[in-house]
Amino acid sequence: MEGVSKTLLDAFIDAALREDVKDGDHTSLACIDAEAKDTAKLLVKDEGVIAGVAFAEFVFKKLDPSCTFNKFIEDGSKVSYGDIAFEITTGSQTLLKGERLVLNTMQRLSGVSSMAKKFAELVEDLPVTILDTRKTTPLLRFLEKWAVRVGGCTNYRDGLYDWIMIKDNHIDACGGIAKAIQRVKAYLQIKNKNLGITVEVRNLEELNEVMEEGGVTRIMLDNFELDLLKRAVKIIGNRFQSEASGGVNLSTVRAIAETGVNYISVGALTHSAGSLDMSLKIKKEP
Repeated sequence: MEGVSKTLLDAFIDAALREDVKDGDHTSLACIDAEAKDTAKLLVKDEGVIAGVAFAEFVFKKLDPSCTFNKFIEDGSKVSYGDIAFEITTGSQTLLKGERLVLNTMQRLSGVSSMAKKFAELVEDLPVTILDTRKTTPLLRFLEKWAVRVGGCTNYRDGLYDWIMIKDNHIDACGGIAKAIQRVKAYLQIKNKNLGITVEVRNLEELNEVMEEGGVTRIMLDNFELDLLKRAVKIIGNRFQSEASGGVNLSTVRAIAETGVNYISVGALTHSAGSLDMSLKIKKEP
């Protein structure tokens, strides 16, 4: 899983198993022999882009380093009903202990990657980058952002710590755009931090304030109508990066991209992504 911290992954799996298993999977412990082994297949029951095969392998090998994991489909591949993503051979109790964690996570991540792929394909011929946002599931962000990349879109910031984003609430609480930008620049200099700076504007008046003040990386044009967005992108030109946000969905993203904006941030990549249906079934002997 390229770009995913093994430390975060280990901590997430440990916490998820603790939540689900606690002092034991008593159903399996009661009715399945400790020595029993089985092979199970991951059956895809939907259409989309799969994400999480590598995660499943990580989980099962963490539970049973001697398990046999046969991968048939790579993460990022398009899948349809009836596809078999992988087979896992391990102890039956181990299989059932990890089953729900693997399925819940894979279904969610595949929903995100499928949504990302739809957005990416709609603008693939245009010079625009589709970005995700911080509208993610708490503690699952690092995996959901990985799924965004698997689907063909791009991560924005990982959190509040790695990029400055001056939004409307910051501006209103600070007392104005120019003041907010000035204080951010001073703060970064004092703290000796080199972070990108995005400032959100709600109209052309605020845009002109930013253009006059300068010192930012990117200007985010929030909920601009298309004609106004085109004007704003032209005003910004090559002086700063331009970003559109607000009201972005599968029906509007193409027209927004055609205004010439450099970036489009899309909360729907994560907050509106569904789940891809799949199941893990033990293979019965003939």
